[in-house]
Amino acid sequence: MSGHSKWATTKHQKAVTDSRRAKAFAKLIKNIEVAARMGGADLSGNPTLVDAIQKAKKTSVPNDNIDRAVKRGAGLSGEVVDYTTIMYEGYAAHGVAVMIECLTDNKNRAAAEVRTTMSRNGGNMADPGSVAYNFHRKGIVVVPKSNALTEDDVLLAVLDAGAEEVVDDGEKFEVFSEAHDLVATRTALQTAGIDYDSADIAFVPQLKVEVDAETARKVFRLIDALEELDDVQNIYSNYDVSPEVIAELQAEAE
Repeated sequence: MSGHSKWATTKHQKAVTDSRRAKAFAKLIKNIEVAARMGGADLSGNPTLVDAIQKAKKTSVPNDNIDRAVKRGAGLSGEVVDYTTIMYEGYAAHGVAVMIECLTDNKNRAAAEVRTTMSRNGGNMADPGSVAYNFHRKGIVVVPKSNALTEDDVLLAVLDAGAEEVVDDGEKFEVFSEAHDLVATRTALQTAGIDYDSADIAFVPQLKVEVDAETARKVFRLIDALEELDDVQNIYSNYDVSPEVIAELQAEAE
């Protein structure tokens, strides 16, 4: 999703609205609550919670909000947190595959909102499995670039921890591993003194679809609309956008 991320950052960097920030915070808080519910509040025994908190802090979620989310999820505040993960599959323009991960307390609401948003923005729902076969679950650790840090430095740090490759994404390094090697990979970075922004399990496409500017606009419009839904937690897609197309979209957004 790096192409969409770059374009979205440019599009919104001049006016980050309170509502958009609130939605981003809410999704991160959900991750913390679910991680605490599944593995408890003890960070030493819950690496998923560690990663959820790390990502929230890097996105400037207040510490008080994070602490309350941990207590809610772990059942220490008397509140009940009961979210279900649902994955929907579909297609955007030009046959671009889309996987929509929802974290919701109301399955019917989530399904209705996703279907409506897909149909209103040029997308089509797909049968379970018809899109998912093209995606593999991978661990991805995002490492911010610094003047002193090189791709070789990152690769050397994670090579013995099970990492498969390090990708230079222009603004950051992305370290890919098998999902079960995610914790070992980010731990290796910490041991080497290399800071990381996030460590997540994601669905990575095996085959990508190259899109032109017109198709990219349609795909990104659909993804933007889906991201506005409260129940949508993550979106994965197999589009491939060239630097030239990204530059064209960025120029339009400025």
